[in-house]
Amino acid sequence: MGLNGQVAIVTGASRGIGRAIALKLAQEGAAVVVTATSEQGAAKTADEIVAAGGKALAVKVDVSVVAEVENLFKKSVEAFGKVDILVNNAGITKDGLLLRMKEEDWDAVLDVNLKGCFNCTREAAKLMSKARYGRIVNVSSVVGEMGNPGQANYCASKAGMIGLTKSVARELARRNVTVNAVTPGFIETDMTAELSDKTREGLQEQIPMGRLGSADDIAGSVLFLVSDAAAYITGHVLSVNGGMYM
Repeated sequence: MGLNGQVAIVTGASRGIGRAIALKLAQEGAAVVVTATSEQGAAKTADEIVAAGGKALAVKVDVSVVAEVENLFKKSVEAFGKVDILVNNAGITKDGLLLRMKEEDWDAVLDVNLKGCFNCTREAAKLMSKARYGRIVNVSSVVGEMGNPGQANYCASKAGMIGLTKSVARELARRNVTVNAVTPGFIETDMTAELSDKTREGLQEQIPMGRLGSADDIAGSVLFLVSDAAAYITGHVLSVNGGMYM
């Protein structure tokens, strides 16, 4: 699944799933533009890629701000000449039961997770449509498919990403641009590492495979969707959840 000569943007790549995706694409030969909300976070992953012999550019970006996203794509083209791959991974959570959820918490999650995905996808579509080639992968979530108490804002944003994926896939298909989504289940991250043993056991009981997934499980799925092996797949939602939701 070599990506030699290709240029990828991975948003929210300072840690966890985003970092794993950025490293995986770089290992396969892509030059990777790493974004995060801090310069230090973006630089950390970019430095890892360069240290391993790859090409990378770190860019501080708030994906909910149109001007910053426009600047991201401008810098990417200035550095590498094009953008072949976009992975919309940036996301936040501000959990709370619906009756107690603050309006600003709803807005913040929708702005980053869904509007941010829209902002980046729109900029990528301009370049990819002109080049008549592109691969876009949106990292949604299993809870965007099944719901989850206390996460109305997060679930709505992730479900919205699925709808956006299918719509844009139809719009860009004739331009040889594929648009797909990945829906991770419960994944081993910094956040899940803080869970109690009892909570982890409860989560694992919901998963037929009996374990939490890894960031590399998601990265491998994204690699497949951006590779030539998936050239005839678009508008698809790839569930990577160990059988938790079918």
